[in-house]
Amino acid sequence: MSTKILIAVIGPTAIGKTNLAIALAQYYKTEIISADSRQFYKEMRIGTAVPSSEELATIKHHFIQHKSIFDEYSVGDFEREVIKKLNNLFEDNNVAIVVGGSGLYVDAVVNGLDNFPQVAPEIREKLKVELETNGINSLQKKLEKLDGDYYQKVDLDNPHRIIRALEICIGTGQPYSSFLNQKKNTRNFKTFYIGLQAERDIIYERINKRVDAMIDEGLLKEAKALYPQKNLNALQTVGYKELFAFMDGKWSLDMAIIEIKKNTRRFAKRQLTWYRKNPSIFWVKFNAEQKQIINSFNTHLKNALNE
Repeated sequence: MSTKILIAVIGPTAIGKTNLAIALAQYYKTEIISADSRQFYKEMRIGTAVPSSEELATIKHHFIQHKSIFDEYSVGDFEREVIKKLNNLFEDNNVAIVVGGSGLYVDAVVNGLDNFPQVAPEIREKLKVELETNGINSLQKKLEKLDGDYYQKVDLDNPHRIIRALEICIGTGQPYSSFLNQKKNTRNFKTFYIGLQAERDIIYERINKRVDAMIDEGLLKEAKALYPQKNLNALQTVGYKELFAFMDGKWSLDMAIIEIKKNTRRFAKRQLTWYRKNPSIFWVKFNAEQKQIINSFNTHLKNALNE
């Protein structure tokens, strides 16, 4: 096979993407690119469900815990670095794996980024003041009014993304989503998606169990160490901001854990909304045998390449 293939392993959080990605990487004798936008940060291990040391030792992973929460690191930076890494990987192998729950970051690798017009910087500053004064709910309502389509897709708990969308809406007078899906950079590889799926109640049950496991592993201690930096963008993340609210005295610990589970379920729902727009995903049951999944996907891959 001379065609360069990127296999994108996707699915909602806690569904088992890491295990499948490792199995695929072992089968194809290749390496894994992580596209989880919070696993980049070395200070955030437990709350971002970073693969275990055993998993990381099994297959070489890239873009995991390679940045600090104090570093500025954009999706554009990620795209440029991943394309460079893929070019290196494809020198020795025709297949590479990308895995992660951050649809925007996977999309940036596969299709490139959209180009947005320049807008006045004071718009962003006003939005930041509004965030500090009135909270994120105020910005969420504004985005719903100005761009209902993007409101349905964006991570509503991520103030950086909401402010970015709003500054384009306000600065151009057009919805942020109208600038999406433009003609992108061409890639020298073909991408094939494999998605893990399950009934929603199963997904939610797995999320609840994962959160409990994180608490048992020491998430509260990890969050306490990060509390002095709680206003950094990297820490506006489910699993941490709820525990910061507990430390601020707003919630009990039990309430904070309930909120982590609820917000993680909301995140999974938004992930599923994002994936629904992609008809090319090869969906498989999350609990199917890995050997069976790989065989089925191989057949799908060969048929697609022969079309």
